[in-house]
Amino acid sequence: MHPYTSRAYLVGGCVRDLFLKREIKDLDVEVYDIDEVQFAALMKRIGAKGVGKSFFVYKWKEIDIALPRLERKVGAGHRGFEVSLAYDEKEASRRRDFTMNALMINIFTGEMVDHWGGLRDIRNRIIRVVDPVKFREDSLRVLRAMQFAARLGFRVEEKSVRLMRSIDLDDLTTERIFWEFEKMFYASNLHYGLFYLFELSIAQKLFGLELSSKKYVKTALEMQHGRKRFLKANYPYYFIYIISYNLSLSFTFLPEKLSAPGRYRKMLAKQIPPPKVIDRCHIAMIALHYPIREWLGNYLKGVREIAQEIGLFEKAYDGGIFAADVINDGFEGRAIAEELQRRRMAKIKREYC
Repeated sequence: MHPYTSRAYLVGGCVRDLFLKREIKDLDVEVYDIDEVQFAALMKRIGAKGVGKSFFVYKWKEIDIALPRLERKVGAGHRGFEVSLAYDEKEASRRRDFTMNALMINIFTGEMVDHWGGLRDIRNRIIRVVDPVKFREDSLRVLRAMQFAARLGFRVEEKSVRLMRSIDLDDLTTERIFWEFEKMFYASNLHYGLFYLFELSIAQKLFGLELSSKKYVKTALEMQHGRKRFLKANYPYYFIYIISYNLSLSFTFLPEKLSAPGRYRKMLAKQIPPPKVIDRCHIAMIALHYPIREWLGNYLKGVREIAQEIGLFEKAYDGGIFAADVINDGFEGRAIAEELQRRRMAKIKREYC
């Protein structure tokens, strides 16, 4: 950016992740001391594309480059903002949601600018609102607190919790809601996400759900201890599976409420609750429907070992009994599937129960 300015900063999540020694996926640069016309000309010269010109945002390769801005809520939704240029770093950073996301690093000098105590909060693993007034202008930030807690293993500061509980979530679209939930589904600390799903009143406001202390402890422990046994391919589904059977919900209740993509509904619709006893008999019964690899209860202690021992982790149980056998015995139409299932179940009982 030289010789146009000496004030260009890395900002937002990339700075947070740098201090946390986490993988940095997105780089955001904020450029000061250039007006809109000069900035647009400079972006054109380097081949950057405008991705949010009304917000002064351009993309160059994998980097988002923007002018610092002030935002004022003037209408409904996440686009209902009036935007103007900012000239002061602290005022520009005031629009950030949490202190950990308001850190800035000068790309020329390496100087770190921390107006809101973000570095202190990162060290203490705390999520704290920057400005309560600005925070209220986008209610999605309440859900961001939940998914950040789950991804980072941070706790939300108490004043921030009280603020978030007071914020209405009715203005959020299902697309924006699902996007934040999906980030949580992949997180390392699902039990943190579970806690703040209810502590921030998100579950009650969006789904009408409450969770007793007893059920919370059981569900949180399953998420905490089970995650190391989750299959990578099924990561996004385990949270919904565990919370659904512990709250006696249909496995499709949350995917429908979240307007989740079809793959969520397809995967969850075929699921079976965990049996009370994990043994060869029950594992084989579940494998009548699909390989145990596709059953979301496969994280439970002993399940994978038993399924692999009896050869049902990668394939469903057929018992060597096939539709042709049933047809040859004179069964027709729907009776074929019913008799096939009956014979296979009978063989399971003889072999495993």
